[in-house]
Amino acid sequence: MHKLKRLLFSGAIIVILLISWLYLHVHSVVRLPAIPYEISIPTGANLKQVSQQLEDAGILLNKWTFILLARYLNQESAIKAGDYRFTENLTQIALLKTLTNGDVIQNEIRFIEGWTFAQIRQVLNEHSAIKNLTAGLTEQEILHLIGASETAAEGLFFPDTYYFVRNSSDIEILQRAYQAMQNNLLNTWSARAASLPLATPYEALILASIIEKETGLESDRAEIAGVFINRLRKGMRLQTDPTIIYGLGQQFDGNLRKKDLLTDQEYNTYTRTGLPPTPIAMPGLASIRAALNPTETDALYFVAKGNGESQFSTNLTDHNKAVAKYQKQQK
Repeated sequence: MHKLKRLLFSGAIIVILLISWLYLHVHSVVRLPAIPYEISIPTGANLKQVSQQLEDAGILLNKWTFILLARYLNQESAIKAGDYRFTENLTQIALLKTLTNGDVIQNEIRFIEGWTFAQIRQVLNEHSAIKNLTAGLTEQEILHLIGASETAAEGLFFPDTYYFVRNSSDIEILQRAYQAMQNNLLNTWSARAASLPLATPYEALILASIIEKETGLESDRAEIAGVFINRLRKGMRLQTDPTIIYGLGQQFDGNLRKKDLLTDQEYNTYTRTGLPPTPIAMPGLASIRAALNPTETDALYFVAKGNGESQFSTNLTDHNKAVAKYQKQQK
């Protein structure tokens, strides 16, 4: 009987000591190696791996207290991957709460309206937090990886700011941007004006990309779209410089010459009727909306005034006068 009491007493002492030890470690302040301090929890890491990582970084003196704490609070599988930034020392329980809440640093990348696919690939390749899986791949191979049915990548990605955790792949980000463009394009297509000379959403995307490169002025987009729609209806050539510049590619030196307008190539809308074969850039939502809901106008021509605005004309005589006036001012 006395032996049993001694065993129970000893057991109680051990439990008290264990609880005290755990409480002390859980509520004691963790001393970070530096302030501020950043650490990246990789995708798929389990509790033991994260605890070992924290111990190796000098954040935890003993990983087992952290493991016991997480198990006791039923948070063993709740730690979220991502980049974390700590600006002050904190307790283990506060550390666990931060990691399970997923209070991560949001990495971001921005795709700008009017960019080409080559520019998108460049910024993806240069971003230090993005894992590059597309290096050396062709456009067609990339499109296959993201599940796209198109054969050319130009214009298929929606310009926006995309947030992601460190070590996300360029494929993941491209998939999101592709799906965003599909959603915006199809939603706008369903609300398009009647009787447009555009057979498919892809043709609307091509026209929107031209509008995007022709003007950055919100008030002019729909009227420029109206001019192009009028030309398509009449079978007139679009005669838009940005398509020629795109077709010239690296040959374009910043100066568009008369011979460039006369030399036939698949993106030369001075020598060919209709839309070019693909978009020439990444259009924003405003340009997509303009292409599918253009201003009803009699205008068939426009010229840049040099201040961001355009001068619209219904006939060639007035257009030539506007060209002479505004091009002279720009020289």
